[in-house]
Amino acid sequence: MAHPKDIGDGTTVAVILALRNAGYAIFMPFGENTRADLIIDDGEELSRVQCKTGRLRRGAVLFRTCSFYGHHPNPKVPSRHYLNDVDYFAVHCPETSGIYLIPIAELPLTSQAALRVEPPRNNQRRRIRLAERYEIGRVAVTAKPGEPADA
Repeated sequence: MAHPKDIGDGTTVAVILALRNAGYAIFMPFGENTRADLIIDDGEELSRVQCKTGRLRRGAVLFRTCSFYGHHPNPKVPSRHYLNDVDYFAVHCPETSGIYLIPIAELPLTSQAALRVEPPRNNQRRRIRLAERYEIGRVAVTAKPGEPADA
């Protein structure tokens, strides 16, 4: 099983490639403890982006919209949202190879969000975020035999 940092690095690389192919200029903040992973320039404005790895579950790409600090010995707060820290989430889902760019204003900030890849079985239409609306590209991240997988 890949280390979480390696999975995150693979996601960031996939997101950078998709953003570049979509025409964005990309800048990277210096250091590990910044709230935004990337800064993108669409030619008119700069936007802060947080990269997340999504997982395909029951027809939807699920991803976290908060940072969790439960692994720290005595966290002051157990979780922290990204409101006012980023403008977009860029999500890479290894199972679909999709890269999705979602404005933070369109997401719940409680713990996780979902993008529907398949229509819901109950045909619900309201409050559903369709993945195709946010998809900016597809990037398959694979490893050579003998190298760590799940990047």
